[in-house]
Amino acid sequence: MQEFRRRRVEKKVLREHRGIEFRKMDLNRQMLALDEINGFRIRPGYYEMNGATVIPDGVNFTCYSKGAKSITLLLFHRGESAPYGTIPFPESYKIGKTYSMIVFGLDIENIEYAYSVDGPWDPSRGLLFDKKHLLLDPYAKAVSGQRIWGQNDNRNGIYRARIVRNNFEWNATKQLETPMEDSIIYELHVRGFTKDPSSGVRYPGTFEGLKEKIPYLKHLGITAVELMPIFEFDETRDKREVNGRTLLDYWGYNTVSFFAPNTAYASVGEYNYEGLELKNLIKEFKDNGIEVILDVVFNHTAEGNENGPFISFKGFDNNIYYMLTPDGKYYNFSGCGNTVNCNNPLVQEMIVNCLRYWVEDYRVDGFRFDLASILGRNEDGTPMDRPPLIQRLAYDPILGNCKLIAEAWDAGGMYQVGSFPAWNRWAEWNGKYRDDIRSYLKGEYWSAPEAIKRITGSMDLYGGEYVGYNSSINFLTCHDGFPLYDLYSYNGKHNEANGWNNTDGTDDNRSWNCGVEGETDDPEIIKLRFRMMRNAITILMCSRGTPMLLAGDEFGNTQFGNNNAYCQDNEISWLNWNLMKKNHDFYDFYRNAIQFRKRHPAIRKDLQPAKCGLPFESSHVEDPYNGNITKDSRMIGIRFAGYSRDKGHDDVIYIAINVFWEDIPIKLPGLPGGGYWALAINTGAPDEKYFHNRPVPLTDDGWILKARSVCVFVGNFPTDYS
Repeated sequence: MQEFRRRRVEKKVLREHRGIEFRKMDLNRQMLALDEINGFRIRPGYYEMNGATVIPDGVNFTCYSKGAKSITLLLFHRGESAPYGTIPFPESYKIGKTYSMIVFGLDIENIEYAYSVDGPWDPSRGLLFDKKHLLLDPYAKAVSGQRIWGQNDNRNGIYRARIVRNNFEWNATKQLETPMEDSIIYELHVRGFTKDPSSGVRYPGTFEGLKEKIPYLKHLGITAVELMPIFEFDETRDKREVNGRTLLDYWGYNTVSFFAPNTAYASVGEYNYEGLELKNLIKEFKDNGIEVILDVVFNHTAEGNENGPFISFKGFDNNIYYMLTPDGKYYNFSGCGNTVNCNNPLVQEMIVNCLRYWVEDYRVDGFRFDLASILGRNEDGTPMDRPPLIQRLAYDPILGNCKLIAEAWDAGGMYQVGSFPAWNRWAEWNGKYRDDIRSYLKGEYWSAPEAIKRITGSMDLYGGEYVGYNSSINFLTCHDGFPLYDLYSYNGKHNEANGWNNTDGTDDNRSWNCGVEGETDDPEIIKLRFRMMRNAITILMCSRGTPMLLAGDEFGNTQFGNNNAYCQDNEISWLNWNLMKKNHDFYDFYRNAIQFRKRHPAIRKDLQPAKCGLPFESSHVEDPYNGNITKDSRMIGIRFAGYSRDKGHDDVIYIAINVFWEDIPIKLPGLPGGGYWALAINTGAPDEKYFHNRPVPLTDDGWILKARSVCVFVGNFPTDYS
């Protein structure tokens, strides 16, 4: 029964790729039409079926190269160094620049494969063909030799692929398509999220371990997880010892294969079914109403510069896959040694095929593009006005409902926050939100005008082709930099454990240690730090745009002052779940702030005009009727208002922010029709009642806004404005 089901699925896969009905031929008649090379029965393959694809009685192998003279397929028994079979593609099996053949009779469960590509060697022209280099298939669906984290068993530096069966049943599972304005994005590292023993999961550091935490994420209120790189990468690439500790490429921003999941993140071996555990994880997320966004790295690869290894692309078409200088050297707009030549038509095609694959075969809901400005560079590295790749992704029909999120800068100095080509489809990590709000919250009250812009949706940035608030991904912390706890515990970075004498990582942290650098027993400083953290999450949840959170911020996770923990596969990067119990009051506040945002659509988007007559938004100072926001404003107030059809009445919110170090008496703007304000959030409450699920009515319009605190009020109306 299982064999019947497998064959049925294989036929389905072939029909989907070819768009035709496949009719199995009589085996005896088929054998008469086959060629034979080195003892293997072969025939011409299906040229539009990239990579290695299982079909009835055989495997279809397809690859392409513009500059190659010939390509040879090499077959290995699993785990062995030397190939047991070599099959040159016959010249008659080549159409254009594409090589394709079907090989029959393979023991799929026990083989791996690679390619040898022959052609001209002329580094000055960027041509690096050498048949002695055994190369990984650019379309490999699984990479062998990296099953165990921290160990690379690829013999002699040779990366080999495995042949994957695709028979996962998604049934009715589909993309969730949560609107951007209703999304709460949560960035996490698959390994670091559960690797620490305090996580309490059965399979720490794996996809399965993450699946065990889905109820936690659902309870927190997350609508989307943004997974740091889960494509296959070699964490041992820069393996080194520093002060007795092994450092690895922990983050994973050095891709080995764009189509293959990281096998070290699976809790068990998945020979020929690589990706099954990840698919089950994604399905479980979707069943719980949580989208999955992948952090993808198309700006560079693990092959590095002239001194880097030959893994795949260098040997297939170095001068096509990478941006090269006129003398054949590598442009380095990524800061990692090479730059992918994204706007070459062949590379464009591969990237589009890759993203489609993850949507079709893994049902992911969106992508966050690392150093996305590189996607807009021409083949000579110059910025393009209308980059074809970015435009193509915006209009691609398969990707039509995916979230496309750009990190709108690169290491070559191109900074496009507010100007990334959008075509009404792309959103951006709003780096200006992070910087301006960090500066403001630490006490720089003179940056109030910039803070107002960011909280009200950064419309100075997102006009024109952008879709208002839907384009701004608001964040204060992410994997790159301080977590929230460290933002108010350290004035400067402490990256000595990275081994670079604290020279790595940014110096522009806009942080404040509240009086003592690092850990302290002083109860007043600890109290102030958590108030600053409450201020931060309150402002983030009350800002227009889509909020993004960093895993662990909700319970005060720390990296001990390290703001560049890319190499720290240890307690520096792993989440310490013991802090969840220690700081449970803060977790409750954090979760309530998320729920407050969800309850109030006036924060998230422009509604219909408020029936009480208030404008969509307005900004205020201590006297709400006398004065504009200036660099001298020591507090700011922001009012959002609109009529909500879902609620059936007006939704009116007022956020009052005091980043100054003294209390400030304020008045709240009046409400029409006898309306009154009720207090919902007070981060500076003296009795630790910071949050009121049932807002507390005020007796008058006066209020003392405590030093370094935020208050949020909800408008109530005795008059029926429904």
